[in-house]
Amino acid sequence: MKTAPDFWWKTGVSLPALLLSPIGWIYGLVAGRRILKRPAYKSRLPVICIGNFVVGGTGKTPFAIELAYRLQEDGLNPGFLLRGYGGSSKGPLLIDADRHNADEVGDEALLLARYGPTVIAADRPSGAKLAEQQPIDVLIMDDGFQNPALAKDLGLVLVDCSTGFGNGRCLPAGPMRAPADKQMLKADCLILVGEGEAAEDAVHLAGRKGLPILHAHLKPQPNDNLVARRLFAFAGIGRPQKFFETLKGLGLEVRKSRTFPDHHCYSLADVKSLLTEAEDAGLTLVTTSKDMARLETSDGELFHWIASSTEVLDVRMEIDNEDRLAGLIKEKLRLKKLSG
Repeated sequence: MKTAPDFWWKTGVSLPALLLSPIGWIYGLVAGRRILKRPAYKSRLPVICIGNFVVGGTGKTPFAIELAYRLQEDGLNPGFLLRGYGGSSKGPLLIDADRHNADEVGDEALLLARYGPTVIAADRPSGAKLAEQQPIDVLIMDDGFQNPALAKDLGLVLVDCSTGFGNGRCLPAGPMRAPADKQMLKADCLILVGEGEAAEDAVHLAGRKGLPILHAHLKPQPNDNLVARRLFAFAGIGRPQKFFETLKGLGLEVRKSRTFPDHHCYSLADVKSLLTEAEDAGLTLVTTSKDMARLETSDGELFHWIASSTEVLDVRMEIDNEDRLAGLIKEKLRLKKLSG
């Protein structure tokens, strides 16, 4: 996936959005109908889906990890199901972090596999069936909110408060995966991530439906190796600029930055360029945990070199009023058990 164009996130009318709006209208019409289709398969496992209304990063993977922590504290064994975007395998496949690499299964799957059994599958029902064979009590879907193939028992939708719905248009005229009102029909809880006023439309729609609205924040984790160093930051995620701004917000000295497309598969040329430029300028390389997952599972001496010499700024999702979310989940699990 390429980096999202700037006009997607600007409110008001822009020429590119206007020119693409007929295609976006058709896309939205088809996507809106698809999201309301009857699921093809209902798993015996409770399925909690973590999604967003737009393309790009809103913190779904950190939220999935934090949710897994909470479920484990409650004595449950959570597992993960995702498409494995950026990897070549269509699955269904149970991830082995010691054997698989990001080229095969994607960076997000490798990260999640550190916290519980993780299955990738382009066909979600087949992935759920494989997950049912694992020691899993609750299945957490990272993304797939718009995919109707697998029934969800609880849909948690994340909205970035700094960007909201962007220009509100559907792909490719804007970042929306489907019209907001159609997507909100499938949501059970709205999670507002970060600070800002851009999520007002989402709050309004959720309020009309009577959905619970919670807040969460991505918190950078301390890394003393970044302090008092001149940094060369690089990232291939949905919104690389947000990563760079986070570094600067911590008071760190970012001298240079480079963006790559989301889920970018780093080439030898990319690695050589990053290493050479950092060494020539006396800079310390720093990247995200997703980018590091791709680098450290790639074969070759240069990949091992950059993985060992690059620092990572980890983030953790902190959920306000987490007990309220836990209560919502417990009620869904109770209903699932009664209906099962």
